[in-house]
Amino acid sequence: MKSYRKELWFEVPQRRALLNITAQVESCLRESGIREGLCLVNAMHITASVFINDDERGLHADYERWLEKLAPEKPHSAYDHNRTGEDNADAHLKRTVMGREIVVAVTAGALDFGPWEQIFYGEFDGRRRKRVLVKIIGE
Repeated sequence: MKSYRKELWFEVPQRRALLNITAQVESCLRESGIREGLCLVNAMHITASVFINDDERGLHADYERWLEKLAPEKPHSAYDHNRTGEDNADAHLKRTVMGREIVVAVTAGALDFGPWEQIFYGEFDGRRRKRVLVKIIGE
């Protein structure tokens, strides 16, 4: 069995964003040479997420509205975590809801997606470099 590991780095200039990273993950799969196996993609920061969904602008706006309703950024004083000098408690909560990682089957050298599925990096406390791990195992 072969194993492949690569880190993808992102620096989002605003506080929050959803980035479609499917092409970068597919590039990793080609580099790996693996034809059958599993591909893990996970955010290596506790204020970011990796998830699978549709690449549709309206849905992304719905996510933003929904997440902001669940865990509003402000007032910062509403969160105990922010009393430690931080201002990103909402980002930790948003990451918990959206998830840390995804696993996609690799079949015949391709990510084995369902209809409309794409891989996204969700940034909830941007303005600094963060990384995503891509780990692919198989034959």
